[in-house]
Amino acid sequence: MMRRKITIVGAGATGATAAHILAARDYADVVLTDIKEGLPQGKALDLNQMGPVLGFEPRITGTNSYEETAGSDVVVITAGLPRSPGMSRDDLVTTNEKIVGSVTEQIVAQSPDCTLVILSNPLDAMCHVAKSVSGLAKEHVFGQAGILDTARFRTFIAWETGASVRDVQALVLGGHGDQMVPVVSAATVGGVPLRKLVSEERIRLMVERTAKGGGEIVQLLGTSAWYAPGAAVAEMVDAILLDQKRVLPCTAYLDGEYGIDGLYIGVPVKLGAGGIEEIVELDLSDDEQAALEQSAEAVRDVVGVLST
Repeated sequence: MMRRKITIVGAGATGATAAHILAARDYADVVLTDIKEGLPQGKALDLNQMGPVLGFEPRITGTNSYEETAGSDVVVITAGLPRSPGMSRDDLVTTNEKIVGSVTEQIVAQSPDCTLVILSNPLDAMCHVAKSVSGLAKEHVFGQAGILDTARFRTFIAWETGASVRDVQALVLGGHGDQMVPVVSAATVGGVPLRKLVSEERIRLMVERTAKGGGEIVQLLGTSAWYAPGAAVAEMVDAILLDQKRVLPCTAYLDGEYGIDGLYIGVPVKLGAGGIEEIVELDLSDDEQAALEQSAEAVRDVVGVLST
């Protein structure tokens, strides 16, 4: 049986981290493509040489072209300029619209039946670009944001409660940015509601830190995060290629769900071989629904900057 094929566009830190994790999972070959000469080839060679140590077999290919990506099952797009300190996500829109549009066109020419997972910022807007350029069904074009935001929220909850992070369940919805909506009513530690364990004030601080989570790392490092985003991408690719039917928060195209129409925004979805197989509608409190609608308005403003 032929191995499945995953392409990652952009061999920067996030792309390479995702390639590392997926290669170690040992069920698919990975192609890393990037415009920078030598970068994807060098990282691929290094990752291949990790195989004998960790005991994995996949072939990792580094390339500056798109020919080697042909026949990919899933394509992850991380390409685009990252945020630098003091730069707003909106500053990125026009530049990254061109980059993501061009990448999507070249990818779909080689892999017309692929599923696209978008990571480029501003995330919600770039999903719109990829969907419109690719012509793929909405079930096969979606973005990674909520898993990362939720992972940050879960980390802070685990630290605050002294619990194992594996026993912390949480969910973050909405746009990927300061307008995200951590659903506190759905947060539990070992099945116990978070509100029974932690004061409202401490929860507010955790919610705030989650919303600014990306910015906090940019300030410390001078560049965007990559370990947690890379792992979040790998979790999505696993769910699709291994048909796991995982319920995960993803940036999905809504057609009236949650009262939002014609917009990409973060919601819980069932992810499997068919891509987004279901959009899961939670019973949100009035405050949470209002916050989600506010988040949707903020996303619409950014999408309004797009030329398409």
